[in-house]
Amino acid sequence: MDDQVIETFRAKLDEHYRWPALYMFKFIVPKGKEAEVKQLFPTHETQQKSSREGNYSSITVQIMAPSSEAVIAIYRKAAGIEGLIAL
Repeated sequence: MDDQVIETFRAKLDEHYRWPALYMFKFIVPKGKEAEVKQLFPTHETQQKSSREGNYSSITVQIMAPSSEAVIAIYRKAAGIEGLIAL
């Protein structure tokens, strides 16, 4: 993510949320990558649903985020997971 995209995203987060706030992450990952996503949220319960053919999984998790920077930090870590799509 380049700096301008991050700053735009941060501004939108700060406009729509009052921190700390409940924030929902939703990712789609290829089969076999689910554990990598779940490791981003070691103390949170995740919901997982497989695609119809089982090639992909959607993973959803809600966290109480302290700031927009905390949300962005998780997205930066998630960007390193091969094949991940953030929704």
